[in-house]
Amino acid sequence: MNERPIIVQSDYTILLETSTSNFEEVRDQIILFSELLKSPDFVHTYLITPLSLWNAASTGMEAKKILQILKKYSKYPIPEMVKLEVNQQISRYGIVKIYKSENKDFLTVKTDNFALAEEMRANKKLKKMGLDRGDTLKEFTLPIVNRGNFKLQMTKIGYPVNDLAGYITGNPFNIELKTKLTNLTPFALRDYQRAAVDSFYANGSEYGGSGTIILPCGSGKTIIGLGIMDKIKADTLIISTNITAIRQWREEILDKTNVSNDDIGEYSGSIKEIKPITIASYQIVTYRKNRNSKFKHFSIFNERDWGLIIYDEVHLLPAPVFRVVSSLQSRRRVGLTATLVREDGLEKEVFALIGPKKYELPWKRLEQTGWIATSHCTEYRIPLIENMQIQYAIANKRGKFRIASENSEKYKVIDLLLEKHKEDNILIIGQYISQLTELKKRYGFPIITGKTPHKKRAELYKAFKDGKEKVLIVSKVANFAVDLPDANVAIQVSGTFGSRQEEAQRLGRILRPKKKDNNAYFYTLVTENTIEQIYAANRQLFLIEQGYKYSIEFLKNI
Repeated sequence: MNERPIIVQSDYTILLETSTSNFEEVRDQIILFSELLKSPDFVHTYLITPLSLWNAASTGMEAKKILQILKKYSKYPIPEMVKLEVNQQISRYGIVKIYKSENKDFLTVKTDNFALAEEMRANKKLKKMGLDRGDTLKEFTLPIVNRGNFKLQMTKIGYPVNDLAGYITGNPFNIELKTKLTNLTPFALRDYQRAAVDSFYANGSEYGGSGTIILPCGSGKTIIGLGIMDKIKADTLIISTNITAIRQWREEILDKTNVSNDDIGEYSGSIKEIKPITIASYQIVTYRKNRNSKFKHFSIFNERDWGLIIYDEVHLLPAPVFRVVSSLQSRRRVGLTATLVREDGLEKEVFALIGPKKYELPWKRLEQTGWIATSHCTEYRIPLIENMQIQYAIANKRGKFRIASENSEKYKVIDLLLEKHKEDNILIIGQYISQLTELKKRYGFPIITGKTPHKKRAELYKAFKDGKEKVLIVSKVANFAVDLPDANVAIQVSGTFGSRQEEAQRLGRILRPKKKDNNAYFYTLVTENTIEQIYAANRQLFLIEQGYKYSIEFLKNI
């Protein structure tokens, strides 16, 4: 029997019933071209947007296929305006193309749509970029320095560009993946990692070379980056989140490629090295003395003839860096991320300037094949401590959130979870330093915050990996690029309002596959009937879209 669990509405929303037997099958189909908005128990709401359709188009998905999926699973006929939107937006992707020109200072811009050519000719912002049609009807010249700005502006007006102008080679540098690691373990890319590399590289043609790769934490995005470096074999600049991530990139490069330590440079607060392979942090790249000063380290992008730039955790790419990225369109570049969700709404900038989605694999599919741990997500709802209820009632929105986040009744659940998982490797993660400090006083576990010196952080991470420490208390500094493969339990005591990307990153800390029991347990502690519960529902949206379910437990029941 073909169940039809969706209703497609004329406002471009899709309502998906969760109680049907084919719910997961349908969900996996519609997330290819829409995004989850709400996820109450019985009906999930998705939204079809221009950007969600363009990303679908960038992976080769056609309007005909999308409409077939909607028709197959919809209870009612698809509204005509939805059909029109799907056809129109899919057709808009690449209706404008950029090519090389005989004049090295200019590019050629072409479109087959005369009406669009007229619109482009009249657009004041495009004129300021030097877009010139001359005597032709559908062909323009564009100064090469405005390649990125043009692509971004065209995306904003609804006509994402297919950039076929190609890339510079960059300074050649021989990078090869090893077949055996330092410990002599055989090494090769997994099938999906190879597919991601090949999708990005596109046999070295102009159809590849820029874009984003979306895979869950623990799936080996760093190794995919190394695979791309192996393909391009040129000087490479890697921008990552922090010092810990820089050091982990170095370790992976040394372990899995033929690159020597002398050829790897670190560009951070304490060290300023430029080598064939240079790894920098977003923090140092965007450093300036004050808001009116120049970004003095932007020069790193021109220090060498880079053949590849890797933006690690691209969903966190700082807004100022987009200025530089727009001028680097002739260099191959890849964004690695677990989620394209940006809380600042700059998804279009990532799409236009880093590149469209090149490869994505649902988290649950990797879980089913054992490449990431099987996750069990539980939300504990905890009553607000009685003597804080009046203070909560009169506080402003931000104050209410903090009071709910630091609810001391949460300790009762932490006590129970620590006892339940006393043989496991646990991360206790939170937003507020005062709360984490109190946890350290109460339990005696070591703590890592933004103020913890990098040397001390490294020591504590190593102690955790070696089994000398079974529990770490960590602030948001541990959200990103911390390689703790044996961590299998995360207790989230507080979070950053409704940040979907943070929820994904925190679950990601425990997703790396385990040698024995390949299970991971993610607990989030929420004060019930408060603003924290509302934010928690929003935080969970991305993971629910990926197929995760949160079971709800109440303190009074345990």
